[in-house]
Amino acid sequence: MGIEIEDKFDVPPEYAIPDLSGLADVVGPKSHQLVALYYDTPDLRLAARGVTLRRRRGGSDPGWHLKLPKAKGVRQEITHPLTRSTKVVPVELAELVRAYTRGAELRPVAELDTRRSVTLLRDGDTPLVEIADDRVKGTAFGTEPKVVRWREVEAELLQGTTTLLAKVGKRLRKAGATPSESASKLARLLEPAPPPIAATKPGSAGEVVVAYLAGQVKALLSQDPRVRRAEEDAVHQMRVAARRMRSALKAFKSVVTGTEALQDELRWLGNVLGEARDLEVIRARFAKELAGLAPELVTGPIQTRLGSDLLKREEEAYGRIKETLSGERYYLLLNALDALVAAPSLGKAAAKPAQEQLRTVAAANWNRVTRAYDTAQAIEDPERREIAMHDVRKAAKRARYTAEALRPTLGDDMGRLAKLAAGVQEVLGTYQDGVVAQELLAKEAESARQAGEDTFTYGLLIGIERGAAERAHAEFPRVWQETLKAVTKVL
Repeated sequence: MGIEIEDKFDVPPEYAIPDLSGLADVVGPKSHQLVALYYDTPDLRLAARGVTLRRRRGGSDPGWHLKLPKAKGVRQEITHPLTRSTKVVPVELAELVRAYTRGAELRPVAELDTRRSVTLLRDGDTPLVEIADDRVKGTAFGTEPKVVRWREVEAELLQGTTTLLAKVGKRLRKAGATPSESASKLARLLEPAPPPIAATKPGSAGEVVVAYLAGQVKALLSQDPRVRRAEEDAVHQMRVAARRMRSALKAFKSVVTGTEALQDELRWLGNVLGEARDLEVIRARFAKELAGLAPELVTGPIQTRLGSDLLKREEEAYGRIKETLSGERYYLLLNALDALVAAPSLGKAAAKPAQEQLRTVAAANWNRVTRAYDTAQAIEDPERREIAMHDVRKAAKRARYTAEALRPTLGDDMGRLAKLAAGVQEVLGTYQDGVVAQELLAKEAESARQAGEDTFTYGLLIGIERGAAERAHAEFPRVWQETLKAVTKVL
């Protein structure tokens, strides 16, 4: 697996690669013949999302290549050894695109025959940038096959700097190259239609909200393959995308209406993802605390109970996630999200000017935080009051997500509001996390006690967690008062 960073250029048939000396040592050119067979669903679901899956012969890296978009000009590439069959996609790769295929068959949709001339920029033995001059013959399969020929140049960053890549691009453009409008060769050949987004009135609240939702759907889908591979932070990012969408649907219910069932499904997905994520966080938390103790204070097999035992539970939770991501309910949710972006049910507020309507929404969501706080403080029973403060935290998180969604439209005021809401959420979260950690430690200590193990260190960790929770609890009134004062200047 690797990250592919490249700049693509269209060039005329008579184009000549310019002199690149002075940038680095120049090696080449060297010629290759590449034949790549591309796979997709009949309706090009992968291509529509900027995903390419191919089986390529020739060149320095023959094999199966799956390329997933990460950002403009940046793609994640996952490779698999070349197989004999051209009909069956390796299961490992087919699994990684299930969020896009959703059960549809993968089959060959195109072939690209490329005569490639490669020039390499090096620093000694270190490859910096590769410049590939490609003469392409593209054949699209289907009911109406077509053949297209073109020439293009790619400058791919290897172990060099983005500054060097930019200098290479400047020389290529000066020689007559123009930045390519196609994200990939396959996109140029097939010209797939992007996922539809509902037409909304320019400058309206509906335009802003639908665009935000479309961005979060894209974010969720982009994390799906990473979650399946158990990549670092992938579950967290996918869970955040689900939470942001659910929060937006609640906050902007006057703009996009009738989404209660979809909100329930997003909550369900968030809960499935949350089990593994919470175990991951708590395991890392305990590992850090144990590492901070003097060795003589760490007694009994506590590192096993709080390390490998929790890791096993985390892996089991990952198994349940993968099962969920391959299930019909998940596919129906993804279909519903696509439908939401393509044809949402818009309320009267959707047609109103974004500046006017959405600032009101931001203020209303902050007011929910203050009402939740007032409700909690009116409860006399301390235990019930602390439970009610959890609602304050949730309201603050929703206010934060709402403000972050509106920052591109309403400006820095929303950025400040998001930061203030995050401050409230963080302090309350620190307290809540400490309480949860104490409960888990007490449970593990009891299991250790029954097994005849030394439980001294559990007591130390409980004390550490209690201290952190009490400090957050004591700090919150000051944070709350400062936040209220600052919010009045924003709203």
